[in-house]
Amino acid sequence: MITICHNRRCSKSRETLALMQRVSGQKNLQRVVVDYQKSPLDETQLRLLQQQFGIPVHAMLRTNEAPYGELKLAAADEQAAFAALATYPVLRQRPVVIDQGKAMIARPPEQVLSLFQKDTKVTS
Repeated sequence: MITICHNRRCSKSRETLALMQRVSGQKNLQRVVVDYQKSPLDETQLRLLQQQFGIPVHAMLRTNEAPYGELKLAAADEQAAFAALATYPVLRQRPVVIDQGKAMIARPPEQVLSLFQKDTKVTS
């Protein structure tokens, strides 16, 4: 099962979802779309996601969002960064795609193809 943590107002998220729909349809794969702002992750889930990404927690933060500056997250420790992500889902990089214990921030959207088999071809 492939999960996309989606924000319908984000153009990159919409592009990634469309690409996933084409590929998963070709491969007959089940996909789940989660509006991460309506169903935010708690700190424990965010820590697991960070491990799946294999990146520092600060790389999960959107630096151009208002809470980032207001909370002074550039200088925040790891615990404060996770707490902010749990409290303000808008801070989380997007779109996020999760498949078989691997996760990625799909920027650019075409990057999501690396989660599928190498022989996957997308038709327009």
